[in-house]
Formats: sequence, structure tokens, C-alpha cells
Amino acid sequence: MAKCEVCGNDYGMTFEVHAQGAVHVFDCFSCAIHRMAPICEHCRVQIIGQGVEADDSWYCGAHCARADGKTGIVDRV
Repeated sequence: MAKCEVCGNDYGMTFEVHAQGAVHVFDCFSCAIHRMAPICEHCRVQIIGQGVEADDSWYCGAHCARADGKTGIVDRV
């Protein structure tokens, strides 16, 4: 068994996420999202979907990027 790095639950069905050379152990998707999801620079929501990257900053969508002064950002439909 392995321990979740967020909640500390010692659980037999943990899973690993390999990202940027590090290995993370979680017991559920909500703990993985809590630790791994980037946060929108404008509205501070955790970005679960694609998100938008502009000038090394992450946004939940084009609306927030534009609201933060980024230009040339459009949503894909």
C-alpha cells in the first residue's frame, strides 16, 4: 500500500502520476486535481480542462486571459 501525498490516506488502490520528472501518489482524482491542476491567474479557479497559456501564465479560458490584458487570445469552438 502507498500513502496519498495530499490526504495521507494509506490505500491499496493508489495511483501514480508521472509529470515533469517527478512521481506523485494519490488515492483519488480529487487529491490529484488539488495538487496538480494549475490555477487561473485571473479568477483563481483550478484549471481542470485545457486552459489557455499566455506569456507564461495560465488561464481557465480566453475570457480570463483577455480580462488580464492578454491580446490575441481566442476560444476554440
